Amino acid sequence: MAARRGATFRRRELGRELRRLREAQRLTQEEVGQQLGFSHTKLGRVESGDIDLPRTTDLENLMTLYGLIDKGDRETLLQLHRESLSKDPWTPYKGFMPSKMPTYRGLEEAAHVMRAFQPDVVFGMLQTEEYTRALFQLAKPVDETTSEFIDTNIKLRLERKELITRTDSPLELKVIMDEAALARMVGGPGIMRAQYDEVIELSKLDNVTVLILPNHTVTYRARSNFILLDFPDEVDPVVQTDLPNTISVTDDRRTVANTIRGFDAMRESALAPAATADFLYQLTQGWKSHRY
Repeated sequence: MAARRGATFRRRELGRELRRLREAQRLTQEEVGQQLGFSHTKLGRVESGDIDLPRTTDLENLMTLYGLIDKGDRETLLQLHRESLSKDPWTPYKGFMPSKMPTYRGLEEAAHVMRAFQPDVVFGMLQTEEYTRALFQLAKPVDETTSEFIDTNIKLRLERKELITRTDSPLELKVIMDEAALARMVGGPGIMRAQYDEVIELSKLDNVTVLILPNHTVTYRARSNFILLDFPDEVDPVVQTDLPNTISVTDDRRTVANTIRGFDAMRESALAPAATADFLYQLTQGWKSHRY
């Protein structure tokens, strides 16, 4: 089964095609806005896939302005438009997600390869339910979240995990974690041991590669976590990074290229995947000198 391409991905495809058509006519967003009574800001967000284009007449007017006359080509865009207006499965949970997370979630669903770096905690798709709950419980009094918020986000995280564990065309995951992300105690030794076991088991999947960057290794380290998504069919990759109370999602070519170089540099310095299990065992041995 191919990667699932939901409304978010279709919206991005439609926006990218509209931008290509506009640029082929050498029109600016401001010029299009003036001719069609469009807000150029709105058009920019439609082209980037941030928002949908609710009215079919708006799309038809854009196609006409851009000189798209062929019925087959017009129908292709109209079909993309219809699919872009459907509901994604996580739509009811939008109120519990950070800003732009719904957009990223839709792109993640359609990706076929994910490359990631996580310096602070165990990477989300590798987390056990108990580890995830402990993280949210620790943050609850600071972030002033509710039990409903925690339960919903745990459910969402476990659903995202299915992208790598599903039997039909699972997502290919290559993740680098800093030693600090694994050594930091969350919830107590019992939860950590179960979490290590989960990392080891998931790393045995053919589509999952887990790399660890030891603290003593002198190498480039990205300043923050990131996720790189690659798509089939010549669709541009995107980079996602966490920000306070929101996330960033971009397909800017320079940002993507810099992120790829950073991932490759850290991958070359990380331990071989076969060393992951032994490294995690050594971390547990270090707990013996501490009281918990």
